[in-house]
Amino acid sequence: YSWYKNGQPIPNSNTSSPVYILFSVSSEDTGRYSCAVEGHEDLPSAEETLTVRYGPKNTSVSVSPSGEIVEGSSVNLTCSSDANPPVDKYTWYKVTYKNMSMRHSGQRYTIHNISSEDREGYHCEALNIIGRETIPVHINVICKYDTFCLFLVLCHFTDFILTSCIYKLMTLQQCFPGFLWWGWGLS
Repeated sequence: YSWYKNGQPIPNSNTSSPVYILFSVSSEDTGRYSCAVEGHEDLPSAEETLTVRYGPKNTSVSVSPSGEIVEGSSVNLTCSSDANPPVDKYTWYKVTYKNMSMRHSGQRYTIHNISSEDREGYHCEALNIIGRETIPVHINVICKYDTFCLFLVLCHFTDFILTSCIYKLMTLQQCFPGFLWWGWGLS
């Protein structure tokens, strides 16, 4: 017997048995199967359809706008997954070191007034009657406040004579809502 999937010969499937066995069936095995007696390949059997059901897999999240998102902006998240039967429910969670809370139910989720704390911690869960898959989401949030440089000079005087100075240039790129002031007092 020769075996066919979707009208194409299945490699190494010639057998003396009228039974074709698939081991460890996966979604890739979904298709239309037929067979023919060797030597009479021009007279194949009627096709039988095999449909493999499986839980969500290859789940992914798209972030819009893509790239860097400035604090205070809105961002749209869209979760997609491959599943058969199709995904019944998408759920968005926010996970912190204290707890996990559901934020939204639906394939699309919009975060308004995003902050630097929203970079990590969001998860999308795809669910159907077979199973579920949950993936983390990374959002590239940048500071609303500009990066600034701080030039530090620390000088040492002995008997009112300058003996040495240390110069330090620092670039601060964290999200500060105001200014950072440095100062030294005289004792």
